[in-house]
Amino acid sequence: MAHDAQHYNLDQKFEFKASTKKSIMTVLVIGAILLGIGIVMAIFGGHHEEGAEAGAHAFHWYERLYANLWINNVYFTGIAIVGVFFFAIQYAAQAGWSAPIVRVMLSFGNWLPYAAVLMIATFFLANHDLFHWTHSYLFDKASPEYDKIIDGKGAFFYWPMAKGTFPVFYIARMVLFFGFWVFFFNKLKKLSYAEDSLGGSTSWYKIRSTSAYFIIFFAVSSSISAWDWVMSIDTHWFSTLFGWYVFSSWFVAGLSAMTLLTIFLKGQGYLEMVNENHIHDLGKFVFGFTIFWTYLWFSQFLLIYYANIPEESVYFIERLSSDVYGPFIFVNIGMNFVLPFLVLMTRDAKRHGVFLKLVCTLIIAGHWVDFFLMVQPGTLGHNGGVGFMEIGMFLVYGSAVALVVLGGLAKGNLIPKNHPMLEESYHHHI
Repeated sequence: MAHDAQHYNLDQKFEFKASTKKSIMTVLVIGAILLGIGIVMAIFGGHHEEGAEAGAHAFHWYERLYANLWINNVYFTGIAIVGVFFFAIQYAAQAGWSAPIVRVMLSFGNWLPYAAVLMIATFFLANHDLFHWTHSYLFDKASPEYDKIIDGKGAFFYWPMAKGTFPVFYIARMVLFFGFWVFFFNKLKKLSYAEDSLGGSTSWYKIRSTSAYFIIFFAVSSSISAWDWVMSIDTHWFSTLFGWYVFSSWFVAGLSAMTLLTIFLKGQGYLEMVNENHIHDLGKFVFGFTIFWTYLWFSQFLLIYYANIPEESVYFIERLSSDVYGPFIFVNIGMNFVLPFLVLMTRDAKRHGVFLKLVCTLIIAGHWVDFFLMVQPGTLGHNGGVGFMEIGMFLVYGSAVALVVLGGLAKGNLIPKNHPMLEESYHHHI
């Protein structure tokens, strides 16, 4: 380690203070209370028949609960895996600026094992209420409910078994993706912490090659998981850039979470090496990928609008013309593009914690709204909306993720003290 970075405490550990835990637990409890109120209100208030257009289907309160579980599972899984992905990108790109904060990124992966269990459990609990294609009568040619389009897509879920039986192929993909994500996360974490005791650049090269394999796997798995977990809800509809779209939503939310955590740690007196230039870089990533998400949102919308093919345009029509979801389309654009774009446009705004805290918090809530719009219309029809249940569940999940991420971060050194590019990061100036 060269002399310049030497006068920093590189053996710093994050101490997960009781006061911090208490604050997070308070949010968790508030969330749980709101969730409880929401469930009670749904049980006693939400028992009505849907209109004829949605088919004669009696709506049950638990369907809304399942839809919320699914939204939060998919959303927070994305934030967790994006942390690992962004870590891998730093090594694959041989980035030097980010050396002191790579472990902040990696810490988000601690949620992945929990995410895997929650996701798989929710699927087994709620599959018929969330996914139309899980009903066997759709594949029975003799049935009046037979659906030619879904039958054509059946093998994607059920292969090698008969369509409409048990979705082996679908479950296998879910288990495989989570299995590999957790495997790569653990491997990268092990290599990163081993670097502290080994020194030299051997670990760095190993992390770099592992990162490259992970990025390739992530490219394929993130896209397919977007089709499986979100697009298959609207089984008739498809969009060829949907994998990109979900990735961009995950990525912006993940970047915002990483930025918030970095600013929080700075505020607690950690990461002295991180200066406003590093914060500026994080701000630029958030700003840039906000625009990227908007570009994809608009591309998907414009192509579908312009082509005007009924089976594609139905997705936007049922959202825009709905009293429940219509307003949220504009909330989505406002929270995820207009406000972040205007606030973060200047150089100063990207260097100041106040603006970044505001925008990143807004984006984390905003991209939850994005996933809410992807999941609820297809699962709940007109019976959706944002109420106590949605807000409560979001707070419960968010605080649980915070506890797991910070708990994981407290287990090892905050800064990779033998990272070969620490010196470069110390002199980072933009």
